[in-house]
Amino acid sequence: MNTPLTNPPSTVSAAQVGGRSTRTVAVAVLIAFAIPIAIYAFAFQFLGAGDPVFHARFATFPLMAAFHVLGGGFALLAGGFQFSTRLRAAAPTLHRWLGRTYLLVVLLGGIGGAVLATMATGGLVARVGFFLLAMLWLWSGAAAYRAIRTGDVIRHRRWMMRNFALTFGAVMLRLEMGVLTGALGYSFADAYPLVAWLAWVPNLVLVEWFLLRRDAA
Repeated sequence: MNTPLTNPPSTVSAAQVGGRSTRTVAVAVLIAFAIPIAIYAFAFQFLGAGDPVFHARFATFPLMAAFHVLGGGFALLAGGFQFSTRLRAAAPTLHRWLGRTYLLVVLLGGIGGAVLATMATGGLVARVGFFLLAMLWLWSGAAAYRAIRTGDVIRHRRWMMRNFALTFGAVMLRLEMGVLTGALGYSFADAYPLVAWLAWVPNLVLVEWFLLRRDAA
């Protein structure tokens, strides 16, 4: 007797589907917030947009300023797309080249950021915060590169998550400055040293919490 053919049971659980949907939404939100700040970075560098005080300060080290502003802008523009599983599956070559470009601009942006941090507005607290951010940005980028060169894809992705959390500090800085100076009434002088740390430390904490939670699942 012939038995009717049936579809094999699905091996994808509802939790897995929900997790993928959550990741898709999270990536889309990251990209949506990152792109406007990336555009602002290009406008700052090429069109003179932004605070003239910063332009005057950056003019002291024009090459390092260009490295930092354009490197950060390109990193924001490309970084979010690297977490798209659809892009990795559909266009692996594009994913690899975007990744190489991303790590190169992080290198340039981090070098420029480290130099600019030594003269940052906000005194010693801001300078230390921004300098440490630049160093961790460079270090995590190097760690991601070393991992993928040795074929350790999982470790590479973990370091890329940490690195983009630092890249995304450029977005958080502007959001937090708006809240502190606009909604909470802080002066720029009081707010800027705070965001030199708040723009990136919580991002890293959130990523580490996510990785630990995923490892424990």
